[in-house]
Amino acid sequence: MAMTSLFLMPVEARAERTVAGGLSESQTVQGSELRADPKDLAELRKEAEQSAKELEDATKALEKRRADIAAAEKELKTKLTALRTAEQKVAQIRQPVSQLAELLYEQPLGADGIAPFLSGDATGDTLRALSSVTHMMTVRQEAVQQTSTLYKEAERLAADAQEIRAGNLLAEAQMAAEIDTLRQRSDKIVKSLTAALVKMGIKIDKVGRAALGCNPLRAATANSYPNGLIPKAMLCPLQQKGFSLRADATIAFVSLNEAYRKQFGRQMCVTDAYRSLAEQQSVYYRRPGFAAVPGRSNHGLGLAVDLCGGVERFRSSEFVWMEKNAKRYGWFHPAWAYSSPFEPWHWEYDPKIDSAL
Repeated sequence: MAMTSLFLMPVEARAERTVAGGLSESQTVQGSELRADPKDLAELRKEAEQSAKELEDATKALEKRRADIAAAEKELKTKLTALRTAEQKVAQIRQPVSQLAELLYEQPLGADGIAPFLSGDATGDTLRALSSVTHMMTVRQEAVQQTSTLYKEAERLAADAQEIRAGNLLAEAQMAAEIDTLRQRSDKIVKSLTAALVKMGIKIDKVGRAALGCNPLRAATANSYPNGLIPKAMLCPLQQKGFSLRADATIAFVSLNEAYRKQFGRQMCVTDAYRSLAEQQSVYYRRPGFAAVPGRSNHGLGLAVDLCGGVERFRSSEFVWMEKNAKRYGWFHPAWAYSSPFEPWHWEYDPKIDSAL
């Protein structure tokens, strides 16, 4: 089968080559169906997951930055409150000075008061007036000094306020731009991945709604639903019509299926994949001892398949091949399925195995 060059291009280039319907400009090469290398498909999934992780980290950093901004604004508010308090204090300091000035105006100390004071014949009124002037000058000097200090503090607070606000706006704008860039990159990778899945036989509708469930970034969301109650929109269809799994499990299974097809010349045969809670109950009552208690099956998590086409026969060439190769794609045959009960057809996907590859 011809190999597509899609996966040899950078992500951006791959995205640009994608046209309506998720298909490339050329759907066939010399009449042969385009197929991607399973390893490249896995790499695309990992790129998407890494991009999502970077986007998540950047979003968290922005949220932290916004929390820091809120704290800085709170600190600024405290400083401005302190400034208003200082201004009130200045007004209080000025008040006695003003009162003394008014008193002196009402009882001025002119030349008639100075001469007696200098000759030693000053009266009590003269002495009181001089004392008031001395006190007024002292208070005035203190007021001037404190006012100067408070004005300097006000200028500093105003400068701090401007710097904090300017810094916050700049930092938030930069981080928002970074997040937007990361989101665009993530979207391009997911589109490339979706296009690759379409080429490999995943059926989606013309507007691509079904492809939403094939977004590997939705795997965690699907995992948040109860066993057997995952919405259809959160599941990704398999190449085998009528079956679906969680997005990351489907992507890994498609890669495994392609490797299997190259080995045996046919696709893997599937008899069961995701099971709703109602389907689990039906199987449980029809096959007692051969199905998990409803609500506890990995089928209900979209992480298990039952296979046929030879794999269901223990030690067949297909089963042995699966034992040797399935883990390369995150799939494995659980230990319990060798004996209790014996189910050679049952295989499960483990994201931890897949991520370690």
